Amino acid sequence: MENLGAPSSYLTLEKGLPLYSSDGQPLGKVEHVLADPDVDVFDGIVLDTSVLPGGHRFADATQVAEIYERGVVLTLEAAAAQSLPEPSANPGEIDVGPDDVVPDKLHDKLRRAWDRISGKS
Repeated sequence: MENLGAPSSYLTLEKGLPLYSSDGQPLGKVEHVLADPDVDVFDGIVLDTSVLPGGHRFADATQVAEIYERGVVLTLEAAAAQSLPEPSANPGEIDVGPDDVVPDKLHDKLRRAWDRISGKS
């Protein structure tokens, strides 16, 4: 593995930086960083695995061991990195509208009780 420079942050990762396995094997290049810098949340990296079959893969933030000025090292060995999943929609993001909310009977009863106690009813 080449000299990757000084330790860095996900905030400085650029497209095209090399990614390596924990055993020093080249895995591909940074394609896209998944993060929300406004709230300092790093979700992971989409990598272009041109040296591996299958195109783009997703490495979760927990699978990123070190980020340097000139590259990234994952926690996975090269063999395990071949099973990284393809990127997909973020399952943690949900759109909820008024029609999706189920009334909570207990909440309604407590609200009515509070309204009586406080003199609002």
